[in-house]
Amino acid sequence: MRRWLTVLSLILCSFFALPVKAQFTFVELNCENIFDTTHDEGKDDSEYLPDAIRRWTKRRYWRKLNNIAQELLSTCDDRIPDLIALCEVENDTVMRDLTARSLLRNANYGYVMTSSPDRRGVDVALLYSHYTFMPIRHHSIAIEPVKGMRPTRDILYVAGQLVCGDTLHVFVVHAPSRFGGERYSRPFREAVAGRLCDAIDSVYAASADARILVAGDFNEDADGSVMQRICQQHRIRNLTKDASSVNGVKGTYRYKGKWESIDHILGSRAMHIAVDSVYIHAPQFLLEEDKDYGGYHPRRTYNGMRYQPGYSDHLPLVTRFRL
Repeated sequence: MRRWLTVLSLILCSFFALPVKAQFTFVELNCENIFDTTHDEGKDDSEYLPDAIRRWTKRRYWRKLNNIAQELLSTCDDRIPDLIALCEVENDTVMRDLTARSLLRNANYGYVMTSSPDRRGVDVALLYSHYTFMPIRHHSIAIEPVKGMRPTRDILYVAGQLVCGDTLHVFVVHAPSRFGGERYSRPFREAVAGRLCDAIDSVYAASADARILVAGDFNEDADGSVMQRICQQHRIRNLTKDASSVNGVKGTYRYKGKWESIDHILGSRAMHIAVDSVYIHAPQFLLEEDKDYGGYHPRRTYNGMRYQPGYSDHLPLVTRFRL
């Protein structure tokens, strides 16, 4: 019934050509390894099994799902987010449990996700509200590994219709980490950026004024060479570069006492001019005292191999638009 109401509103909007003005909220979060408790054949997920080193039990799994649900719902005071880009989700079982059986269940989210060749089995996903976004098509964009590069996460592409009738193109990215050093691993992120830029250019070729959003964990700050390549050469702007925050938070991730902004939400000009507000969501309950370096860092699920009932080692990015 809810889906039919969404479809009806989209049809009426297009038929009467009414300029619907509304606030649209987009959230990005790296969830820090949401694995279920069973082994996926062909994947190196053995750390996250009940009898493994992390002792990843069903109780811990469900607590993690509900914590992530609470974190996402807390990003907006007055409504649920319209779209949520997630990194480090293992499989379809995890996404079904998150959307249908956790604290998110009453939000009635739909989702699409990738099924990548990543060795650990982590993927990316996009949650969408049936009330404000109707997917038209989606597919995964595979990354051809370069020399020395392990198979990595696919890029998720989703095109959908907004309530106002416009089409929104969304890309969700989780670029390779800086394992081995920034210089050594940079070509791996450049390979992902190349595929992303080709896909963005294809959207522009069909519509020069397209509404495009790109979100995810790029494992690089906004001033890095890979991020600069994406933004400067492909008419894409970093919407969250100057995101505000509270509690002394200056990035989405903290490593050895230094805040880093390696998560980003990027957008085309059509989305840039529609931005209403941008912030890193950092309420006190998502933070804990950094005993080694002072201040706070994200309240994560594991500190090394030590379990603690936290949320994620990243903080959510939130962008609100006027559409």
